[in-house]
Amino acid sequence: MTADLTAWEQSSVTRVVPPLEPRKLAKVPFVELADGRLQGVVSSGSDIERVYVSSIAAGTYAYNCSTNNNRQCGGLTGYPCKHLRSLVDEAVVQYGIERVARYLRVPDPDSVTDAGELRRSMLEGQHEPAPAAVVFSRFLRHLAYLELPATTAPLPELHWFPASGAVR
Repeated sequence: MTADLTAWEQSSVTRVVPPLEPRKLAKVPFVELADGRLQGVVSSGSDIERVYVSSIAAGTYAYNCSTNNNRQCGGLTGYPCKHLRSLVDEAVVQYGIERVARYLRVPDPDSVTDAGELRRSMLEGQHEPAPAAVVFSRFLRHLAYLELPATTAPLPELHWFPASGAVR
């Protein structure tokens, strides 16, 4: 084990992947590669109390952007809106261009060098409605962890993760 890993990273069964660069969370507070999609929560540019749940499907590049209560984004006018562009940009910062391109199944992921090229390679995608509730619910669950006091004790809701000694 290396000296620069914290104790929880050393005992974690799941590999922890740190972000490539620090992210500014005000515009895109939540981004993930999950459920066959790049998905996340993007803040509204016009209303501080509104957020959008945006997603791009791997392989088909079908995209969706709606408020957390499933009202379609007004910027979806036949092509991806600014929320989707912000989501791709922040995913590249979080995970790196190679990982995002491979996850989204871009035909030649090694040739994609920046977020702009990645967005252009996905222009064939079409708008396809997708429910926002699951992504928004995960985002809210992550926010709840920020309110917990700092501790090294196990969290009951994460108890189903096996201890490192239990994995063989």
